[in-house]
Amino acid sequence: MAMTGVLRPGHISLRVLDLEEGINFYKNTLGLVETGRDDQGRVYFKAWDERDHNSVLIREATEAGVDFFAFKVADKATLEKLDGDLQAFGLTTERIPAGEMLETGERVRFKIPSGHFIELYAEKTDVGNGQPYVNPNPWIPAAEHGIAPSRMDHCLLYGDDLDGSVKLFTEVLGFGIAEQVMLAGDKKFMIGAFLSCSNKAHDVAFIRQPVKGKFHHASFELRSWEQVLRAGDILSRTKTSIDIGPTRHGITRGETIYFFDPSGNRNEVFSGGYIYYPDKPVITWYDESLGPAIFYHDRKLNEAFLSVFT
Repeated sequence: MAMTGVLRPGHISLRVLDLEEGINFYKNTLGLVETGRDDQGRVYFKAWDERDHNSVLIREATEAGVDFFAFKVADKATLEKLDGDLQAFGLTTERIPAGEMLETGERVRFKIPSGHFIELYAEKTDVGNGQPYVNPNPWIPAAEHGIAPSRMDHCLLYGDDLDGSVKLFTEVLGFGIAEQVMLAGDKKFMIGAFLSCSNKAHDVAFIRQPVKGKFHHASFELRSWEQVLRAGDILSRTKTSIDIGPTRHGITRGETIYFFDPSGNRNEVFSGGYIYYPDKPVITWYDESLGPAIFYHDRKLNEAFLSVFT
């Protein structure tokens, strides 16, 4: 798959109610690596196998939730082109200068129809994963710290204008629809969309809700179902609030467990899923089968999964 535009998710900025609690959770329970702090009070993290300087930022605020979600693009020329395409689509874009975030180049920020702020950027400092680019080891002991996901993988966002957001991501940013959830009584009415800019089952997902700019979860990738079970043990041992799991999705086929940070932001760790290519037909689910679509083993929805968001 020739990846020439939007490459992958790059970073997410979350609001937490207590910064020290948040640092302890993301560093010691989730097992991310702290990479810096800035004069705005933001703390930066990355997963152990990520080479870019950061993928998760947290800052203290009076309300939990997401500030913005960002995607890395191929190069500066792509960033310029997409900025123009976004404006032609009718969006207002903001250029945020290099260095406003630690070790991160210029960013283009814009508000999508669902009310979320999305960013694009082309440059971020490669700080490595503790292994060289020549003759590296396949694994490092630091990966055993906490749950220790290998990467920040995707997020799920709640918003009212699902159609507008899907149109933007597919027609302007070049994403494909891997899976969709439709209303059984009106097969043209979309409830959810799982969108990919890569070979993954999804890089971002949207669920239609009568709200603007809400955050459902950020997801982190693990290497195996066994690692998901190990994550469940760590969450229980640390008395972390678990939403549901370990279980399996019908949508994307991934094995999963959902849990909350101390501020109520939902996280997920998962493994598995399938390889996505742009010529793959869209998989469609209907709302009457939403139970096994989301939680394949239970075959029914956990009410908190639908109603709790930040």
